[in-house]
Amino acid sequence: MFELSAEHEEFRQVVRDFARAEIAPHAAEWDRKHEFPVPVVRAMGELGLFGLTAPEEYGGAGGDLTSLCVAIEEIGRVDQSLGITLEAAVGLGITPILSYGTAEQKDRWLPDLVAGRALAAFGLTEPGAGSDAGATATRAVLDGDQWVVDGAKQFITNSGTELTSCVTITARTGERPDGSAEISAIIVPSGTPGFIVEPAYDKLGWHASDTHPLTFDGVRVPADHLLGARGHGFAQFLATLDDGRIAISALAVGCIQAMLDATLEYAHDRTSFGVPIGAKQAVAFQIADLHVMAQAARLLTYRAAALRDAGAPADQVKQAAASAKLYATESAVTATRVATQVYGGYGFMEEYPVARFYRDAKILEIGEGTSEIQRLVLARGLGLPVQA
Repeated sequence: MFELSAEHEEFRQVVRDFARAEIAPHAAEWDRKHEFPVPVVRAMGELGLFGLTAPEEYGGAGGDLTSLCVAIEEIGRVDQSLGITLEAAVGLGITPILSYGTAEQKDRWLPDLVAGRALAAFGLTEPGAGSDAGATATRAVLDGDQWVVDGAKQFITNSGTELTSCVTITARTGERPDGSAEISAIIVPSGTPGFIVEPAYDKLGWHASDTHPLTFDGVRVPADHLLGARGHGFAQFLATLDDGRIAISALAVGCIQAMLDATLEYAHDRTSFGVPIGAKQAVAFQIADLHVMAQAARLLTYRAAALRDAGAPADQVKQAAASAKLYATESAVTATRVATQVYGGYGFMEEYPVARFYRDAKILEIGEGTSEIQRLVLARGLGLPVQA
C-alpha cells in the first residue's frame, strides 16, 4: 500500500487550512468576476508554495515533486483556477529555468519567482502547433548579440498578470542537417518592446486563472537569454511536460475529491420522499464510484511523483505520468458530471460549486497533453508501432 510520509500529510493540513480560510470563501466571486486574485497569489508565495521544489539557495524549500502535488491537490480542491496558477507557475515557469538555466539566469529570475513576487510563463502552444509542438512557427534569428523573435503563442497561463516577469518560449532558430527545424528555448522578459500580451481569453472555465495569446513582433532579447543549449528547446520542453502532467494529475485529484466532498454532504442533507437521497442506491452507488475514482487517481498520481522524486528512469516516469494524467483528468470530468447529476436542478445553478467545477474540469483533459497524446505515449511504451 502506497502512503505519503507523515511530513507530507502534515504539510497537506497546512495547505488545506490556508485554502479553506483564504481561497474557498472567495472562489465563487473570483470566478464570477473573472478576477485574478493577486493578493492571495502573493500570500501563497509567503506560505512558500511557489518554492517547494527550488533549492534553498534561491529561497526555496528544497522539497520534492510530491510536496508540490500535495499543495496543488489541496488548492485545487477548493479552486481549480488557483490550483492551475500554482501548477503553471512552478511546473512550467520555474522548472525550465531551474533545470536548464545558467547560473546567471537562475540568479536573475529564480529568487522572485520562488518567493511568489513574480510569475513566469511557458510559451509552447501556437495557433497552428498544439499537440504537434514540433510544428512551431515562431522564429528567432540571431542578429549580432541579440535574438530577434517573431511569431505568436496561445493559451499561455500566467502570461499577463501584474506579477508576470517573463515567458520562456520555443522558437525555430535554424534548420538541422536532415531538414527538420532546430527549436530552441528563449527567455523573453515582460515589457520587452514588440512583446504584446493580447486581451485575455473569455474561457469556459478557470475564470480566475490568467490566460492570454501572445504576439512577438521583432522582439529583441540578448543572446544570453537562450535557455539551455541551442537546438535543445523541444526536448527540454517535453521533459518539462512529464513533470507537469503529474502536477496536472494532482489538480484533477483535487477536483474529484471536491466532488466527493460535495455529494456526500448533499446526499445527507437533501431529502426525497421522506428520506435523505443518500439512502437511494441510485445516488449512493454513484458516490461510491466517486470514492473509487479519487483513490485510484490519487494513487496513480503520487506513485508517478514518487518515481520522479526517486530518480527513476525517464521512460518509466513518462509512462507513469501519462497513466496518471489520462486516468485522473478523465475521471475528474466524469466526477463533475456525476456530482451535477446528484445535485439535480441545483447542480445547474452557479450558486453551487459543482457548476463551477463542472466548467473547470474539461480543460484538464486537454492542457499539458491531451488524453489522445497520453494514450499515444502509453501505446508506444507498450511497444506498439503507433503513429501520431
